[in-house]
Amino acid sequence: MSSREGKLFVISAPSGAGKTTLCNMLRDEFPGIAYSVSYTTRPPRPDETHGTQYYFVPKETFEEKIASGDFLEYAVVHENYYGTSGNEVKKNLAGGKNILLDIDPQGAMQLKGKFDRGVYIFIMPPSIDTLRRRLTLRNNTRESIEIRLANAAGEIAYKNRYDYIIVNDALEHAYAELSDIYRREENK
Repeated sequence: MSSREGKLFVISAPSGAGKTTLCNMLRDEFPGIAYSVSYTTRPPRPDETHGTQYYFVPKETFEEKIASGDFLEYAVVHENYYGTSGNEVKKNLAGGKNILLDIDPQGAMQLKGKFDRGVYIFIMPPSIDTLRRRLTLRNNTRESIEIRLANAAGEIAYKNRYDYIIVNDALEHAYAELSDIYRREENK
């Protein structure tokens, strides 16, 4: 058991703002950071693998996990469940490992009530038009894009409850900010 407790790094953004890309870049630069793979009831995209990007589970399985208290946080986002395993997060933190969560603002606010010493980072898109283009490039359905854009305004409303806000207008610049934040917070 480590004498130092790990730190929780929570990154949120509207769908399509680039949070997963930025999280992957952070994990590449800092391979010691643990990554919490969330559970979801949404179907996988063609480039996604069960257990890597998400644990893709049926709604019934997700609801059983809710009933048994398996999740630190969970929410319905874009008409699907998403949730974070409590055991994985607690084990890593207790073992002195920093852990990265790529989650929606609803879940982040649930965690903020439990982990006030966490580092909360919000990724902003440069504009709604840019967000629409990014979502279209992901091969989302028109209906899915409209749901995600409609939800973006509500998600952006949470931004001032985060410790840091990064505008992802240029990926390299946004990543430099994120990397700098991680270094500073890790050394506090």
